[in-house]
Amino acid sequence: MMTDLKQLETMVGAQLAQEQLPTPQRIRELVNRVRAIFPDVTDEQAERVARQFESMHGVKMDIGSVLQQNDFEPWLEDARGKMDLYFWDRYRKLLAERNFSGHVLATLDSVTDRILGLLENPKKEGIWDRRGMVVGHVQSGKTANYTGLICKAADAGYEVIIVIAGINNNLRNQTQMRIDEGFIGFDSAKVLTKGRGGHNGQSVVGVGRFDSTRRPSTFTNSQRDFNKATATGVGIPLANLKQPAVFVIKKNSNTLKNLLEWVKAHNARRGVDSISAPMLLVDDEADNASINIKKNADEVSRINGQIRELLGVFDRSCYVGYTATPFANIFIDPDTDNEMFGQDLFPRHFIISLDPPDNYFGANRVFIDESERIIRHIEDNGDLLPLKHTIDHRITGLPQSLCMAVRTFIIARAIRLARGQTGEHNSMLVNASRFTGVQSQLRNEIHELVNTIRSHVRVNGTKLEAESLRDPEIAALHDVFVKEYMETCSVPWSQVQTHLLDSINPVNVVEINSRSSGALAYVDYQRSGLNVIAVGGYSLSRGLTLEGLIVSYFLRNSMMYDTLMQMGRWFGYRQGYDDLCRVWVPEEAEGWYEHITNSIEELRDDLRRMESMSATPEEFGLRVRSHPDTLIVTARNKMGSGEQHRISVGLANRFIETAILRRDEESLVANRHATIALAENLRGLGKAPEDGVCVSGSGGRLVLDVPVSAVMDFLSAFKNHSDSVLTDPGPVHRYIDKRSRNELSNWDILFAGIRNPGENSLVDRSLGFDLYCQRRTEGKRSDVRTLLITNKQRVASRGIEKVGLRVEQIQKAEADYREEEGLSNEEHINYADRIYRKVRTKPLLIVHLLAIGPEREDLSETKPVVAWSISFPETGQDEEKVEYVVNTIWFRERYEDEYEDEVAGDGE
Repeated sequence: MMTDLKQLETMVGAQLAQEQLPTPQRIRELVNRVRAIFPDVTDEQAERVARQFESMHGVKMDIGSVLQQNDFEPWLEDARGKMDLYFWDRYRKLLAERNFSGHVLATLDSVTDRILGLLENPKKEGIWDRRGMVVGHVQSGKTANYTGLICKAADAGYEVIIVIAGINNNLRNQTQMRIDEGFIGFDSAKVLTKGRGGHNGQSVVGVGRFDSTRRPSTFTNSQRDFNKATATGVGIPLANLKQPAVFVIKKNSNTLKNLLEWVKAHNARRGVDSISAPMLLVDDEADNASINIKKNADEVSRINGQIRELLGVFDRSCYVGYTATPFANIFIDPDTDNEMFGQDLFPRHFIISLDPPDNYFGANRVFIDESERIIRHIEDNGDLLPLKHTIDHRITGLPQSLCMAVRTFIIARAIRLARGQTGEHNSMLVNASRFTGVQSQLRNEIHELVNTIRSHVRVNGTKLEAESLRDPEIAALHDVFVKEYMETCSVPWSQVQTHLLDSINPVNVVEINSRSSGALAYVDYQRSGLNVIAVGGYSLSRGLTLEGLIVSYFLRNSMMYDTLMQMGRWFGYRQGYDDLCRVWVPEEAEGWYEHITNSIEELRDDLRRMESMSATPEEFGLRVRSHPDTLIVTARNKMGSGEQHRISVGLANRFIETAILRRDEESLVANRHATIALAENLRGLGKAPEDGVCVSGSGGRLVLDVPVSAVMDFLSAFKNHSDSVLTDPGPVHRYIDKRSRNELSNWDILFAGIRNPGENSLVDRSLGFDLYCQRRTEGKRSDVRTLLITNKQRVASRGIEKVGLRVEQIQKAEADYREEEGLSNEEHINYADRIYRKVRTKPLLIVHLLAIGPEREDLSETKPVVAWSISFPETGQDEEKVEYVVNTIWFRERYEDEYEDEVAGDGE
C-alpha cells in the first residue's frame, strides 16, 4: 500500500506538472495544502518534499538543432487543427505523474512536434518515404522522446508502427514494457495470453489508467518477440485494423525475416506486393547492427538489407534512427543504392540533435567537469581479472577495487535511506568481461562478498559505534564512508550505521546476459524498490536502463566510440543522489571517454553552426567525414578488409599531439636535437625562447609571432611513431603548407614546463634557459618499440589551449559557451579546451620536454623525452583536407577483442 508520504509526492507532483515554472513559494503552498489530508507526514518530510520539487521544477531543456532538406513541404501546422491528440494527451499525463517538470514537458511537446513535422503527412496519397535521425545522449530519455513521437504519429494517422529495439531480449522486453505503459495502455503479455477480446482491469497499465477506450493492436508482448503464428491468429489485415498496429521487435535477422514474410503474405493487396498503410519505423540504437558493413557498394549486410526491404514493402514509410553515437550513421554513403534493397539508411531528409535537460548526469559532468569526484581508477585487477583474458579464465578472487565498489554501493544506499529516499530503485553495474562463463563466476564471488558483509552487519551493525567498528567488515564500510562521502554527504556515520542492515538486506546479485535467468524486473518492485548488483557484458552495454544506478565498475579496454559511450550505463538522471555516484574504470578508459566526449561535443557544435547556415544532412555528413576521428571510425567499419585506406581529414579547429612515441634511443636523441635546433632557429629570428613570455601558472616560455618556416623545420626533423597516425608529418606538413601564406603564416610557440618543481624533478638546460620538465607516467601498453604517454595517452594538461590568447578572447570563448549551454555566471565549470580554438587567430605549437617515470620517483638524472601538440584555429576559407592512410592490420592487431565483442555479443 502506498505510504502517506508517497501519496503526498504523487498528488503534489501531478498538480505541479501542469504549471510550467512554479516558484518555491507556490511549491510549498501546494505541499502544505495537500499535506492536510496526511497528518502523519512530519514537518521535516514535508520540507524535504518541497525541496525535491523545487529542484525538479528548476530543470530546463532546450529544443536542440535541426538540419533538413530544403525542398520539404510543411504540413503539420495545417493538420494539427484536425488531429485528435488522444494518445499524446494520455502520455503527457503519465509523464506529469512521474514528475517531469512543466518546462521539460513543454519542450518535449515542441521537440516531438518538430520531429513529427519532418515526417511525411500520413494522409498524403501516392508513394513516398522519409529517412531521418535523432541524436540524443546515452540514457538521456531517447525512449521517452520516441514514445512521444509514436503517440503523435498515431494521432496524425500513421497506422503501422514498428520499433526495432536492440539486439537482445532484455532490451526488447524492456522497450515493449515502456511502449505498453506510454502508448498501448495495456500489459501486452496479459492481453495476448487472454486473447484479443479478453482483458480486465489488471491488464491496464500506464496511460491506460487515464483512458482505455482506444487500444492499439500489439503483435508482440513484453515476454515474447514477434511470432508469425500469433500474428496470423489476429486474423485481421493491417489495413482493416481500426487502431494503430504496433510491433516491438528485436534487431535480429530471424525476427526481421519472419516479420517480412508475414507482412508480405498477409497484408499485401491482391496483385500488389506493397502495403498502402502509412508506416513509421523507429530504429533504436540505430548505429548498432543497422549499418551496412559490407565493403563493396553492391553488397548489403543482412540486417541492413532486411530493414531496407521492410521499408520498401510499404508504399508510404518513414524511418527514424535514434542514437547517442551517430558517427557510423553519418558515415553511410548517401548515394548508395541497391536494386534489391533500395537506398541505404543515411538520414538524408533530416538530422535532429536533442539537448538533454540540465539535470542530466552525462559524459561532460562525469569525465570533464566533476571527474575527480566521480571517477576512481582500477589498478589492481592484475592476474585476478586481466583486461585481456580467455573464455576459460578462472576467477580466484575479487580485486580490492571491486570490493570497495560493492561497499560503496551499500554505503550509498544507506545514505539514501537516511535521507528518506525509501522505496527507490538502487543498482550497481559490473561490466568486466565479455564471456558469460566469467560473468557467472564474478556474480558468484560478489554474491559471497555481499553475504559475508550482510552477516557481519546483522550481528554487529546495531551495536554502539566503538564496539561495532571492531568488526572488520563494518570497519571496512566505515573506511569507505570516510573516503567517499563523509565530507560531502551531510549525513553522519551514526545515521548511516543505523541503516546498514536495511541497506544490504534486500540487495541481490544477478547475472544479465544471453544465458542467464536473472532479469532487472524493476516494474515488479514499484513500491519497495529493486536493489540489485547487475553483472554482465554486452547485455549491459546497449540501451538497457539500470534504474537508480549509483555505482559502476567498468573493466573493459575498448576505444570504440559507440562501444564506450553505450557501455556508459551510468549516464542518466540521478535526482537526489547524484552526489553519491561513483564510477570505477581503468585510467586509459577514462582518457578515451574524455576524448570521445569532446569529439561528440565538437560534432554537436558543428551541427549548431551548420543549422545556422541552413546546411543539409548531406553537407553535415561531408563535414563529419573530415573529422580527425574519421581515422578510427573508418578503420573500425572496414576492419575486415585488412587493407590500407586513404581518408581525407580537415585539421581546422582541431588539437593533435604525439601521445605515442618511438622508444629507440636514436629517435629520442633526434627529437631532442630537433628541439634544440628550433630554439637556435628562434634566436636567429630575434625571438630567443629565454626572452619569451613567462606563462602564468607554469614555468613555460611563450614565443609570439613566429614565422611558419620554423615550425615546418621542427616538424620535419621530429621522428614520429607510425602508430600516432594523426601526427604523421606528411599530411600535417601538407595541411600547413597549403595555408602557410595566410591563416597559418604566423605562429605562437610554447615550450611547456612547470613552475613549482619537486626536489626530484628534471631540469633541462639544453634550450638556453632552465626549463623544469613536466612529469608524465608511462602508459601500460608501452612496449620495446613504443612509449605511450600516460595511460590516458594525453600529453598536454587541461587549459593549455588558453595560452597565447588575450584576456578578452578567453572571456568571449567562456561567455559564448555559457550562453550556448544556458549556464549562469554563478555556476562553476571546468571549460573544455576546444572552446578556446573558436577565438584563436594564430595556431599554437606546444613543445613538451617530459620527465617520464613513476610518480614520486627521482627523475632528476634522466633525459627529457620530447613530444609536441598543435592547436589549430578555425578557418575562414573552404576547408582543404589532407589525406591520411589507415592501416587496418595494425588496428585489428591492437583492438581485435572489442571488434569480436561487438560481433559476438556476450562472447559465447
